[in-house]
Amino acid sequence: MRLIWSVDHELQSVSKQMEARLGLTVPQRMTLLLVGSSPGIMASEIARLLHLHPATVSGILRRLEAAGYLRKASDESDARRVHLSLTPRGAQANANRAGTFEGAVRRVLQRLSAAELNAADKVLTELAAELRGVAATHQRAARASRQT
Repeated sequence: MRLIWSVDHELQSVSKQMEARLGLTVPQRMTLLLVGSSPGIMASEIARLLHLHPATVSGILRRLEAAGYLRKASDESDARRVHLSLTPRGAQANANRAGTFEGAVRRVLQRLSAAELNAADKVLTELAAELRGVAATHQRAARASRQT
């Protein structure tokens, strides 16, 4: 648990430093990277990929659009759906990799063997699934207590 808390703490620290230096938090940076790699991606897909609530993603997108990093285009077949793309400023921000969290992740991944990566993947996947189960159990219990 201490290692997980350490990673979380360091990720939060890097996010604050990135915001001060680059004007982007880690979630905002991840969003820009996803939009850059998948132009036209929808907010619902970003929420799914980042494991964030859609309302959280909406706030991130509003801030990125207001700062001039993203552009939204309504879906021609369904105006409620919005496709996202980078502005030139967003593309420039994506090109700047110095001092970002993904640079640190990339360096660590390059140092590890395939076996080490597979083992880490297995542990983290299992832990995420177990935590989702705990959260789902608590949500069901909370709903049941509200109904009584």
